[in-house]
Amino acid sequence: MADDELDVIRRQRMAELQAKHGDAANNQQQGEEAKQRETDMRNSILAQVLDQSARARLNNLALVKPEKAKAVENYLIQMARFGKLGAKISESGLIEILEKVSQQTDKKTTVKFNRRKVMDSDDEEDY
Repeated sequence: MADDELDVIRRQRMAELQAKHGDAANNQQQGEEAKQRETDMRNSILAQVLDQSARARLNNLALVKPEKAKAVENYLIQMARFGKLGAKISESGLIEILEKVSQQTDKKTTVKFNRRKVMDSDDEEDY
């Protein structure tokens, strides 16, 4: 009898694990589909807003600096949603937008030298 009960418990546990694993895989697939839909939507909005040369420049920027390209894309999509764009943005217009974004996210780099004082000849007096 103990073997039969143990077998039933094992089957139930196996069914629970399979159901859980199936749900996790299903959720992952839904997440990937949602991400794909969002990417498609972003690309379609950018295709409507940018002309061909500006789109090519933005794609080149995305290869080099993906964070900056993402910021510019978000800026353009936001402007398009609020209706602030009159016509398609040309390459020169995109360059101006890139300069604005660069000024906003400009990082100041500083270099600090820590010199060792071990064999420093300035500390010793010359006789």
